Amino acid sequence: MSSIGSAPITVGLAGTGRIGTSHAETLKSLPGVGTVIVTDVDTERARATADKLEVDFATDIEALFAAGLDGLVVTTATDSHPALITAAVDRGIPVFCEKPIAADILGTLRVVEHVERSEVPVQIGFQRRFDAGYRAARAAIAAGDLGWIHTLRATTLDPAPPPAEYIPRSGGLFRDCGVHDFDIIRWVTGREVVEVYATGANRGEQFFADAGDVDTAAVILRMDDGCLATVSLTRYNGAGYDVRLEVLGSTGNAIVGLDDRAPLHSVEPGYPPSALPAYPGFMDRFHNAYTEELATFLGVISGKVPNPCPPADALEAFYIAEACELSRHQGKPVRLSDIRR
Repeated sequence: MSSIGSAPITVGLAGTGRIGTSHAETLKSLPGVGTVIVTDVDTERARATADKLEVDFATDIEALFAAGLDGLVVTTATDSHPALITAAVDRGIPVFCEKPIAADILGTLRVVEHVERSEVPVQIGFQRRFDAGYRAARAAIAAGDLGWIHTLRATTLDPAPPPAEYIPRSGGLFRDCGVHDFDIIRWVTGREVVEVYATGANRGEQFFADAGDVDTAAVILRMDDGCLATVSLTRYNGAGYDVRLEVLGSTGNAIVGLDDRAPLHSVEPGYPPSALPAYPGFMDRFHNAYTEELATFLGVISGKVPNPCPPADALEAFYIAEACELSRHQGKPVRLSDIRR
């Protein structure tokens, strides 16, 4: 690892799919980055990405590690995350890894424990923490501007399902999709979830049911202060990508994601639809948040910024997702204390 100060830094990126390519392009544009090096198990895809973005290319992960990295960004398939995180940490290389840390709780716990034995920072990718709206809601709650909070209503409504081959390895709707809502509810409120009740339905393609998954779900979360939160999830929101959070308090409210591109269509007289198109997906909706997230990681690499999302936080969100999956199968509420290890 090269020394970090005023000198430009070298960032490696493993995984050149859609989000990895986007991250590589963002990293290249950030002040302080001198070199971006990409690799992928699909060597030709990585080479093509490097050529397109005019960044460096490594033939494999060992070649990437040998390049004198100051930081590593991991956007590979979930099953490769644990090995990449631990290998980088053992080499003293700070890591940014897209969620999840691992495919299950046991694997996640192993990585968390490994990282906590080291002083090397690992930042997990929950980009909503860097969105201006969610930050404003968090600040309003902290300042007491909304009084005491009694209800939160979160939505993550995808406009169309992902490819069929993705679903069996996605971890399911709660772990793949709802985990962002679970994390942001904890982060915005500063409270912990103590109990969940979750149910799901299959109204769309058969491949969801074939994988043991659902395409639509509803969740009730009970927080440790008695506040209630609901989370609505679906793969079939044809009106457009709809991610919002409503925070309702005794003296006021704060609504995240309510702008001219929110795919909400009033049928009340005198309320014409917005002239702006709905967000087509998460990359557009959270473009600024992704940029801020990676810029923050550069600060984490340099030691100038505390880690805003350590693995322990990701583990908490994963516990909630796991409890939701168990609740769906059992048809009854599940307490978080019953699944902690």
